[in-house]
Amino acid sequence: MLTEIPPADESFISGFVAVVGFTNVGKSTLVNRLVGDKVSIVTPKPQTTRSRVRGILNRDDMQLVFLDTPGVHRPQDRLGREMVKKARRAIRDVDAVIFCVDGTRRQPGRGDRRCADLLSSAACPVVLAINKIDKVRDEDRDERISVYGEMGDFHHVTAISALTGENVSSLLDVICEVLPRGEPRFFPPDITTDRSLPFLIGELVREKIMMLTRQELPYSTAVQVRDVQERFGGKYYVSCDILVERKSQKGIVIGSGGQMIKKIGQCSRSDIEDLLGLSVYLDLHVRVRTDWRDDPRALRDLQLDFDK
Repeated sequence: MLTEIPPADESFISGFVAVVGFTNVGKSTLVNRLVGDKVSIVTPKPQTTRSRVRGILNRDDMQLVFLDTPGVHRPQDRLGREMVKKARRAIRDVDAVIFCVDGTRRQPGRGDRRCADLLSSAACPVVLAINKIDKVRDEDRDERISVYGEMGDFHHVTAISALTGENVSSLLDVICEVLPRGEPRFFPPDITTDRSLPFLIGELVREKIMMLTRQELPYSTAVQVRDVQERFGGKYYVSCDILVERKSQKGIVIGSGGQMIKKIGQCSRSDIEDLLGLSVYLDLHVRVRTDWRDDPRALRDLQLDFDK
């Protein structure tokens, strides 16, 4: 049975907020921090987020829906083009945008400026969040705010740390100031994301692949969840295909004597068990699907094609 969505009063705050920025600036970490739950995977590698993920913050007086978007970058394949399309679409029909940049860099990069140009035509307030400020000396913070603030006409500019939580509550206050009042809840009050269980499981497995493998391999892999079943004895059976583009990559994922695939499975299973609250039997298979990143059918199968 679906949870009933309770009515909202005139003071209730609700709305959609897109979190946009160049790759690897901490957008997913920020969304997880705002929501208070892990709804997006996080790695130190660029282009971790491929799909638009909604993270839902529920409180008695508000429901905020944060859209974690793929990083805006120069795409090299069809997958990259679809990711940028998703990021561009995310700024349409939202109530506010958080433009996230990496404050450890003294100057905005070309990717930051590309995002700023994209957001210059946004029809809603844009708040600039200068992230990773915990790694910046106190005496340099004002300079960062000044330099990055010159990229556009922002509703507000603030320095934050999504990792430690510094100033994130202040950022949330600014966002609440510009969101509509009296609108209803859009989702039940007991969920933190609208993504399906298979999607979340697949992302957790992909996160471990990205963390444990090197070079180009993380960007050539995808995870397709084939089966999720709750079985007798309070245990889930989960079956996933790990897709790679070449036979040589299959050997890397499996590893010598199966050690790499075993490690991926062990690390993934722990997080999946935390997600489900039950023991999990995780069955991983590595399959070659040549050039899947440029294959429209493969992207549709993986639900990575452009949202219709």
